[in-house]
Parts: sequence; C-alpha cells; structure tokens
Amino acid sequence: MTSLNNEKIYIIGHKNPDTDSICSAISYAYLKNKLTGKSYVPMRAGEISAETEYVLKYFNFPTPELVKNVFTQVKDVEYRHLDGVSGEISIKKAWEILSGTHCTTLPSVDEYQNLVGLITVKDIAMTYMEVYDNEIIATAKTPYQNILDTLSAKLVVGNPNDQVVTGKVLIAAANPDMMENYIEKNDIVILGNRYESQLCAIEMEAQCIIICDNAEVSKTITKLAQEKGCSIIITPYDPYTVSRLINQSIPIRHFMKKNNLITFSDEDYINDIRNVMASKRHQYYPVLNENEKYMGLISQRNYLNANPKKVILVDHNERSQTVDGIDEVNLLEIIDHHRIGGLQTMNPVYFRNQPLGCTATIIYEMFMETGIEIPKDIAGLLCSAILSDTLMFRSPTCTPKDKEVCEQLASLAEIKLEKYGVAMFNAGSKLKHKSVEEIFHQDYKVFSTDGLKFGIGQITSFNSDILNGLKPKLLAHMEHEIKAKGVDMLFFMLTNIYTEDTELLYVGNQSASLLAKAFKKDEVAGGSVILEDIVSRKKQVIPAIMNAFHQS
Repeated sequence: MTSLNNEKIYIIGHKNPDTDSICSAISYAYLKNKLTGKSYVPMRAGEISAETEYVLKYFNFPTPELVKNVFTQVKDVEYRHLDGVSGEISIKKAWEILSGTHCTTLPSVDEYQNLVGLITVKDIAMTYMEVYDNEIIATAKTPYQNILDTLSAKLVVGNPNDQVVTGKVLIAAANPDMMENYIEKNDIVILGNRYESQLCAIEMEAQCIIICDNAEVSKTITKLAQEKGCSIIITPYDPYTVSRLINQSIPIRHFMKKNNLITFSDEDYINDIRNVMASKRHQYYPVLNENEKYMGLISQRNYLNANPKKVILVDHNERSQTVDGIDEVNLLEIIDHHRIGGLQTMNPVYFRNQPLGCTATIIYEMFMETGIEIPKDIAGLLCSAILSDTLMFRSPTCTPKDKEVCEQLASLAEIKLEKYGVAMFNAGSKLKHKSVEEIFHQDYKVFSTDGLKFGIGQITSFNSDILNGLKPKLLAHMEHEIKAKGVDMLFFMLTNIYTEDTELLYVGNQSASLLAKAFKKDEVAGGSVILEDIVSRKKQVIPAIMNAFHQS
C-alpha cells in the first residue's frame, strides 16, 4: 500500500494573500519542521502581490506552491501499489502474481511505466475456454521461454528467445504411420520416450517436440533436430498435464484489455471518481501520475478509507477567506490576529488568536517560546510581514509589541527598517504590468454580518499620483464586479501611507448612505469618500461599516 501525500502538513494563508499571509506560512513551516521533524509545507491560496514578490526575492525564498483547493484527492488515499508487468509474461505467471497478492486485476506496463493493458482473474478464467483452438499458441506469438517456464522444462535444442508464430499443438498418441497423416510443418508435438515417434515428428518438419516424463533424448535425435531446425523441450510432466498446462504459457498481451481503459489521475478528486466507480462496477482502477505513468490500483474500499489533507491556517479564520475544500480537511491549527469568524471544525484544534498587528508577531513569539533560533532570512520575512501589516507602524492595529518585535527582527535580518520599508512599499506600488482585475484582487476579502455581505480590497502606496490614477479604473471594474461577486456592496481602499489617509471607493445599493453613517459624513457621493487618519481595513473600516449597518 502507498500513501503519497498524507505525510505532508500544509500551512496555508487566506485567499488573495498579502505579505503576512505568505511570510507567516513560510516561517511557521520552518519552525514546525525544526520542532517535529515532520514535513510542513507552506502553500499560497492565490497570486502574490508585487510587494510580496519583492520580499521573497530580497531574502531569496521561492514562491510557495499554489493550492487551489484542499479537497480529498486520489493521492490522499492508501491505494494498492501493485507493480506493473510486461505483456510478455505468461497467463500462469499472471495467475501466480494475483494469487500471491490477493488482487483480481493485474496491470501491464511498457519499459517506461506507461500503462498498456489490464488482465483480470475473469480474463484468465476465460482462457480455459480456448481449449478447442489448437493454434492459439501460434496466434498469440508465444515466446518459447514462456513454454519452458510453464512446463518447468529445459531446452535441449533451440533458442528460448524465439516465438511460436505458426503451427498447431498436438499429442502424438498414435504410431508413427498414423502420425504422418496429421503432423504438419511447424507443428508442436507432445510425445513420450518412443524413438520412432520422435524421429517421425522431426522428419515431418515439426518446429518443436515436447518430450514428457523427463525422458532421455538420444544423440541421434538431438543431432537430427539441430539439422532440421526443430526445438526439443524436456518436461517432467506427463502428456495429459502438458496438454493442460501449455495454453497457460500464452502471453497476457493476447488476452488483456488494451482499449477504453478507465484510469484515474492521482490528482483526481475522490468525489469525482466515486461516481465513475458506482457506474462501472469494476473492482480495481489504475492510478496514473501527472506524467501518465502507472502508479497503482484503487478500489472502492480504498476511497472509503481516504485520509483527508492535514492543514494549518495562518492569518485568517473566516470560512469565506479559506481555500476551497476546507470542510474536508483535518484542520490541526489556526494562528491568527483577526477577529474570530464563523469557521467551524469537526474536532478541537490548537487556536492561537492574539490582538496584535500581525500574525508574524505571533510566529516570532512561538520561536522564542520554543527556543528555536531565527535564521537571518526567516527574520527578514517576519520583519517584512510586520512592516506590511502595520503600514510601517502607522496603522492603529500596530501595538508596541509589534514595533518591538519588528526592530529585533530587523537587527537579525541586518536591514534598516525605514529604508527597507519604503523600498518594499514602493515595489508594491509598481503596477504597470498588472491589470485592474489583478490590482483589485491582490488584497481582497469578503465579510458577512447579519444579512449584509460585502467585499473590500486595499492597496497601499507612498505615491499619491499612482493612487489617483487607479481610481477611475477601479470604480468601473467594481461596477461590473459586484454583479459577479454575489455581494451587496464592494469597497476599495486607496491608502496613502505617507499622508496616513484613505480614499474609500464604493459601489452597491445604499453603500453611500452606509458610509456616511459609518464615518459621520454629512454627505457621501461620487463613488468615493476621503477618510483622514484611516489606514486600517481590519480595525477602522470594517468595524465602522458593520456598526453602522447594525444601527440602521
């Protein structure tokens, strides 16, 4: 049995990941690997921003692999790993393999592990129905080596690598005079120790004589067979047993199913293959990897015992922000600094939620608590995450602890906070090659409260011109996007870190009046409102919108 995926534990941030979501996942995976020796893997639930890309390149980290969902897949199942066999092996050998493995299906592969066919116990049983075809050994182009193996025989004359391509199989039960009437050129003749019968078969140009009961072969017969090109096989079995066994030497390629095979990829989802299995009712199905190479066999019993993926969430705990399929996973931990959302779990989990400005600050504390030294590059990631989430300590979400930790991490990473922070945010503001849709979604989250569902994105910059240039494009995109998103309202924060204010764009029925109430404005119109001294989505904008809605 093999389990291809369950040794890994995935650490995943929220959809549309920001710098904290990515850097905390990488850093926490490093910590967990050091503590446990297990395989913790950081993943991302969306495309990274230009800011995050800058951070990863600066500290020489690869971008975590994208995970689109965490639904249970074939690779999460402990399916049967049965080696594929050559199509040249005999029916007898195939039966022995299946009997020894208690399996009913045997896959055949080529030298490159490509699946070429399947043979089942039922197929093997059907071969015994071919007993009336005395030319089937030739029709199947049976290798002589198969005949030798099946009959536990030795080859006295001939080449074991040759194949039987013509002729029929017969038993020389009559005297030589009668044998001359039914032995034809290239036949295979089963006979005993009678010299006359052996001589007759060779003279009639048989391609092979099979001598039973381990009978001796004279030098004269051996020499004549060599001259005539007739193979000689000696077997310990009697003629009756040989006649019963010889068809079992036929290669499985002659009987196996080669076309319209139902296969599954190890990336397929269990819910999808379940329907196929229910409709086809085969016992086993081949599993192929992404390169179409054979990996093993899966049955209905296997997927009933599927092991869900093991996941740790960082920087979020609301279901709307999680990667798709979160209900199917074995959720182990949540590390977050946001409000507690509506995510439900089947089992108790380790949930660490602290009122800090950044998840990375919590990760730093966990390094300190466990005594694991923080490497220079990991310190750089954690420092970048705090700078990003706290807007270089300008956000009201920033706590003294965040600033203290960030300064310590900057020292470990050997960077100057102000200089590095400005460069990081400027890199995030370089949007020349990004579409308006990419800009809108790069830091977008959805929230719900008592009948109101709204989405809100944000971009931060030191450059007012960049932010002002985005406004008309984003508003036009939001008017179109609100119909597709299934939300009541859409908002987007154009946040200027230098001036510490935000222009909040809005679309949606009654969104203007809601913002006027939320931020105590006499009037809100024109698709945007200037919010002075407001830079935090989490602490300033979302609570204000929700409170205003509840009071209306």
